[in-house]
Amino acid sequence: MNYEHDMTIDVDALDVEWAGQARLMMQYAKHAAKTRLEVERKKEELDIVRAGLDMKIRVDPEKYGIVKLTESVVSSTIITQKEYMVANEEYQLLQYESNMAQGAVRALEGKKTALENLVKLHGQQYFAGPSVPRDLSKEWEQHERQKNVDAGVGSKMKRRKA
Repeated sequence: MNYEHDMTIDVDALDVEWAGQARLMMQYAKHAAKTRLEVERKKEELDIVRAGLDMKIRVDPEKYGIVKLTESVVSSTIITQKEYMVANEEYQLLQYESNMAQGAVRALEGKKTALENLVKLHGQQYFAGPSVPRDLSKEWEQHERQKNVDAGVGSKMKRRKA
């Protein structure tokens, strides 16, 4: 999945964007659900690793350098074991991917709203000009360049004041 690409809108092809929006939303919703399921499964695996280590530590605490067996000592020992750290790292990576997938679904909802508003503007002939239609993509690039220039000037002004 290409999050960045799928979230952009081609303002010159609003009909094509709309035609693909529902399919794209479903694709990302499935991906988000799949990643949530993977996270839940990995969490179960992590719990199993934790329980296994808990048993091993309680059966042979001396093997782990434990003199006095307490709950906090067992918990602290578990999280320092390589087996647990690997499983926890995998869990965290899957959780990150799931969070990104959920964010993509929310972004697609935002894209839907943006498409709705662009179509309204188009229907109100916002994009129509007296002789030559505006090229919104070029105007947006110019806007971004101006924003970068303004930011550069602002930082130079701050340095001069200091």
